[in-house]
Amino acid sequence: MWNRFILLSVVALTFSYLALAYEPSPLQDFCVADPNSSVKVNGVTCKNPMQVQAADFFFSGLHLRGNTSNQLGSKVTPVFATQLPGLNTLGISMVRIDYAPWGLNPPHTHPRATEILTVLEGTLQVGFVTSNPDNRFITKVLQKGDVFVFPVGLVHFQRNVGNGNAVVIAALSSQNPGAITIANAVFGANPSIPGDILARAFQVDKSVVDQLQAKF
Repeated sequence: MWNRFILLSVVALTFSYLALAYEPSPLQDFCVADPNSSVKVNGVTCKNPMQVQAADFFFSGLHLRGNTSNQLGSKVTPVFATQLPGLNTLGISMVRIDYAPWGLNPPHTHPRATEILTVLEGTLQVGFVTSNPDNRFITKVLQKGDVFVFPVGLVHFQRNVGNGNAVVIAALSSQNPGAITIANAVFGANPSIPGDILARAFQVDKSVVDQLQAKF
């Protein structure tokens, strides 16, 4: 009996820890973001609930194709609490991503969210890399209607490998998932990471690092 009590206690503590590891559950029906508030909190302060309107829970625009005329050939259209105030404290958000032929959403991480992606149009190669020490590369080619999930915090990417444009809708388990694009963070840091550090980390000559930093 005592052993069973210990086991149940450990399980309860484990799930309590997991619950605290992500955004807390809301303590009210909603907390519509008030961007005009001067109060700074971990998130956004709430608008007076008596002033909340249907428009606070509404966003229009994901039917519009994003402009992919850039070096990467992709465009992310976010729907976070900034764009949809009613998302505040609910722990969810979404994006539309457009890809030109061979367009790339480059390797990046979301430090605060798992991402689940659905292909609406086109053919995508997707993949992520597991953490140290294995660093396994897990990849798959997706077609229209396919779904793929990227675990929280892991480096991942998507690339259009079809002949035409591609479109996806992705949901994320945070109102503000964050995005760290690896190349930008490493070679475009401000101020710059010392070149000799990057040269040693990537096992290349410092002149190579200098060239890469110049691009960012």
